[in-house]
Amino acid sequence: MTKHAAGTFTLDAFDAGEPYDVHQETKIARVHVEKTFSGDLTGTSTAELITVATGETPRAYVAIERFEGTLDGRRGGFVLQHNAGGENGEPWLSWKITEGTGTGDLAGITGEGRIVIGPDGGHSYTLDYTIA
Repeated sequence: MTKHAAGTFTLDAFDAGEPYDVHQETKIARVHVEKTFSGDLTGTSTAELITVATGETPRAYVAIERFEGTLDGRRGGFVLQHNAGGENGEPWLSWKITEGTGTGDLAGITGEGRIVIGPDGGHSYTLDYTIA
């Protein structure tokens, strides 16, 4: 049975390296991120991003993120694969649990969800998941 999780997270660290690829206004860089989750997911994570920006505006990123904490009363962790971009000026951010990465009480977890950045810059998430 698929379950639904929702909540918010804060960015505790956002350490962007200097772009390693620059072509005219397009810059590609690595970023290390640390987060704290609230809501149905409670815990912390670290992520490594590869970002694309034009000028000062972020345009897309891919990332791998390791979450550790609790979900639905179950303690453990898993890895999320991110994919983000934009279309007609509107950003979209999706993530998927990487198969086989669940640990502890979250072993066997699968699922996918979305990240939303609000007008105030706050971050919220949804995650639809199952645990085998």
